[in-house]
Amino acid sequence: MVKQDQLWPGGFRFFFDDGLFQPGTDSFLLGSFPRLRRGARVCDLGAGTGLLGLLLLAREPSLQVTNVELQEAAVELARQNAALNGLSDRVANLRVDLRDKTRLPPAGTFDLVVSNPPYFDAARGAVAKGTERGLARADCTCTLPQLCAAAARLLRHGGSFCLVFRVERMAELFACLQSCTLEPKRLRLVQNTAQSAPKLLLLEARKGGKPGLSVAAPLLLRGPDGGESEELAQIYFRDKE
Repeated sequence: MVKQDQLWPGGFRFFFDDGLFQPGTDSFLLGSFPRLRRGARVCDLGAGTGLLGLLLLAREPSLQVTNVELQEAAVELARQNAALNGLSDRVANLRVDLRDKTRLPPAGTFDLVVSNPPYFDAARGAVAKGTERGLARADCTCTLPQLCAAAARLLRHGGSFCLVFRVERMAELFACLQSCTLEPKRLRLVQNTAQSAPKLLLLEARKGGKPGLSVAAPLLLRGPDGGESEELAQIYFRDKE
């Protein structure tokens, strides 16, 4: 069912389909993570309904965003979201299989590539195949090496690839990135509380970057009282309510 929500009162509105891509904390976390420059050219690989692009544009309105998504229904909602917010001149929506380099934008086009990719390896049987939600959660149509290769191709030299991913696959992620000349440069782990083990990571890798990884303090979702942390509240734009 298609529903509508808003980032904050007076902020961007967006459609989503709860049978496709529901707005999740991971998208908001990733939306807060990249270092954005005025006028930067941004590509979201596996963009779904385009929420991540809206989150980035809410932080830096001068961005030029290209959404790449395979599922037709999601692409149509992404187009509607751009039009709904008067962003059709800043957001391009492409229905493209990111494994098909002949249909992707030219190599070296983007300053920043972002992705909230499927977390699970379909070959391990973690998620049912053949469903729209399964495609969003498991790499049935695009493996981690294929994603990293697409990001590396689209980035200019010195450009950044930022993504959110599962901590349990960190070693695999680093190996895939480095095999594509994407050097991990900035890492932040995401924890529910200060005492809990991290399950998610936020990572920036740089095309052609030199070795050297900085690790930030963990991002805590809950404060000492068990309520939403102050940082998470800002990520969700609560300070604008």
